[in-house]
Order: sequence, then structure tokens, then C-alpha cells
Amino acid sequence: MWEERAERARREIAGLAAGGMDLAELYIAALAVVRQAVPFDQGCWAGVDPDTLGMTSVTNWRPWPVTDEYASRFAESEYTGDEPNTFKELLRRPLPVARISDAPHRDVVHSVRINDLLVPLGLEHELRAAFRVDEACWGVGSIFREAGQDFSDREVEFLGAVTATLAAATRVAVRVQRGPRPVVDGPVIVIAGMHGELRAATPAAVLWLAEVEDAAPGGFTMTLHSVVAQAHASVSGTARARMRDAGGNWVVLQASRLIAGDDPEQMVVTVEPASSHDVVSLLLAAYGVSARERDVCLEVLSGNPTADIARNLFISPHTVHDHLKALYGKLGVGSRGELVAKLLV
Repeated sequence: MWEERAERARREIAGLAAGGMDLAELYIAALAVVRQAVPFDQGCWAGVDPDTLGMTSVTNWRPWPVTDEYASRFAESEYTGDEPNTFKELLRRPLPVARISDAPHRDVVHSVRINDLLVPLGLEHELRAAFRVDEACWGVGSIFREAGQDFSDREVEFLGAVTATLAAATRVAVRVQRGPRPVVDGPVIVIAGMHGELRAATPAAVLWLAEVEDAAPGGFTMTLHSVVAQAHASVSGTARARMRDAGGNWVVLQASRLIAGDDPEQMVVTVEPASSHDVVSLLLAAYGVSARERDVCLEVLSGNPTADIARNLFISPHTVHDHLKALYGKLGVGSRGELVAKLLV
């Protein structure tokens, strides 16, 4: 019975992705699908940059106002703390799914996420998962129950059975093109404190942040705290993530620790239009392109003919054609010109 439910859920989620939904719409609909088999009281799913695991969007089942303090403490516990079942830890497991009740008791009693953030909201049971496909993580999520019955083994098994489909569906949502919108004029730069709180911003940043807040209230708060927490945890003192702005344009959010000034824990956070390389790399991953196919594609985007591609990559012209054929099939195009247009226009 559970296997049949999981298969039905996989088909429904795949169908949702084929409908051209953006990520927020997809996750709300997919949460509803999961809830039919695994009842829950609250859910929170997030898209992530597959290269950094930085959260780039947040979708909640029910309204969940996120304050700066809440976002800060969550981000610190997830990226810099010693929490049970972090998403990074889940990705090291064969099945990237876990409920909090399976974690060692000593870890649970010291968990900031559980005791300081969830229990005060009346949420006692947690089941979380990383959405992984082709060894890349495209999203993460948790579902919660209030006091009462914990998630069963079968329910854990069910969620585990749909994570790859959720990852594949997320990749499809990443590929959805949106209408262009004017980019804010001027540098988008903010100064954040140790806990991600905003301390200063350029005029362009104020306008940009207002647009993002209007499009997804509270959504950017978690993204900002996520990248700041990752930068604090990084040896280099930097972290970055690709995300969409209010108009659907791809941008790169980068946090860097300042080494001068009265407060050495301050972070400068910049938002810049994503380079063609950033966008193309993300889209190729979203189409499930292999590493070698990506190399060939980048050569094509540079305008190189088949002979040059073969020489540059130390492969035969015949192999170049094989990789191109695979690329055309994955991206749904029929020529080099269509391939370039699909990725760059």
C-alpha cells in the first residue's frame, strides 16, 4: 500500500513540475500531495543552490512569520552549530531523510532548532529530508507535528521514496523562464552584523530589498541569514548563492567578512546580476547534463567548431557529435543555434 501511495505521489509531483510552476507554487502543491499520505501540522521547504546548499527561497505550508532573530538562530544552528540531522549531514546518508526522534537523546536536548525554535511554536515532532538527484541537492524540507503521534517508520519510508522526484521537480522549476524586469540602478550592497541583522544599505539595496519583500514577504530574510551564517563558518570568510530576484532575474548573493572597522564580525553582502557562466552552469545542472556534456556545451557557447572542441577536450569529433546529440535531447533543441538561444537568450 505504501509503495503504491509513493508511486502515485511521484507521478503527481512529476506532473506538477511539467505544468510550468515556479518553485513556490510547486512546493505548496507538492506539500499537499505529501500531506495526503503523511499528515502534518506545518511544513517548511526551501530551494537551495546545489553548489553551496545556501537557501535561496522558502515556502511554508501555513503562514510562518520569520523574524530576524528566528532566521538568525536557525541559520546559525543549521550552518555553524552542532545540530542533529542537519541537511548537510543528511546528504551523506544513503537515504537523506530523518526524524528527530531517531537522533541521540543527548543531541536532541541540546538542539537549538528543536528546543528554542520549534517547541515554543508547539511543534514537537520533526521529519526532514534533502531533495537529491544525480548526486546534487536542489532543495531541503521539514514537516512537523504538534504533540501526539510521532512520524512512523512507514511515513519516513514514504518521504524517502519521493525525495528524488522532488529534486527532479525542483530542477524543472529552476529552468522555468520568467519575464524580464528592469534591474535596480546602482550597486546593491548591505552591511550585516554577526547575526545577519541589517546595519546599513545603499539606496539601490533599499529599493531592491523592498521589491523582493513585496514579491515574497519574509523570504529574503532566511536567504540573507543563510549566506551570512555560511560565511561565518567558512575558513575564507565568504559564501555565495544564486537566486532569483523579484523579477525572476538570476542574481548572485555574496557575503564576505570585513577585516577592518570597529566590528570585525560585520559582513558586507553584495547582490549582482549573475554572469552568463553562473546561469549556464546552473541551468545545465538543472537539465541533468553530465560533466563531459557540459564541457562540450561551454565550447559550443564560445563559438568553437567541432574540430576545435575535439582538440580542446582531447576527444574525437565523433564523440563531440555524440555529446551534442545527448545535449539536444536533454534540452529539447535540434541545433547549436537553438542550444545557444535556450541558455543565453
